[in-house]
Amino acid sequence: MFNNTEINEILDRLEQQYPDADCALDHRNVFELLVAVVLSAQTTDVSVNKVTPDLFAAYPDAAALAEAPEAELQEKLRRIGMYKTKARNIRNLAIQLTEKYGGQVPEDYDQLVELPGVGRKTANVVLAVGFGHQRIAVDTHVFRVANRIGLVSEKDVLKTELALMEALPEARWSRTHHSLIFHGRQCCSARNPKCSECPISYLCKKVGL
Repeated sequence: MFNNTEINEILDRLEQQYPDADCALDHRNVFELLVAVVLSAQTTDVSVNKVTPDLFAAYPDAAALAEAPEAELQEKLRRIGMYKTKARNIRNLAIQLTEKYGGQVPEDYDQLVELPGVGRKTANVVLAVGFGHQRIAVDTHVFRVANRIGLVSEKDVLKTELALMEALPEARWSRTHHSLIFHGRQCCSARNPKCSECPISYLCKKVGL
């Protein structure tokens, strides 16, 4: 595994390579962020960004979304994967936000994961991007890249998250989450990683290649 100096060098190089790395889901507030992240499950951020402007124009807050007919929500989400399940989830999520939290998104992990459609990754993204907490949300890119380059060596998402929290400086957790996603999308792809163009190839362990 890497020592602390090497880890910080990797993080520095990734931040230099992807200075604009941030949440790719369009949103204007924490409520919109939460809904967008729920909708992004097994769907690209680009696809979600195509449906959310119309969705949020019609239902700008939890109270409005809670009253939305599910059939109307399905129609607005039809272009993304699992749209029927997601329509039900975001409506039920909005109902709970309205009834339990006055329409506000709770700034608490345990309360977030109790909401329909919200799992560990979604809660971590909301806490990091929406509230400014240092969190590591492990999606497919973060899982693949972190284990491939050798930051950690784990077989599942939860263990990868916990191992990254142990290995990385806490002050860099959220920024590293975004850097690893961008690196996974633009360079360290699953099938054909661009190792010759990689800014950290001289340190990478190239696990699984």
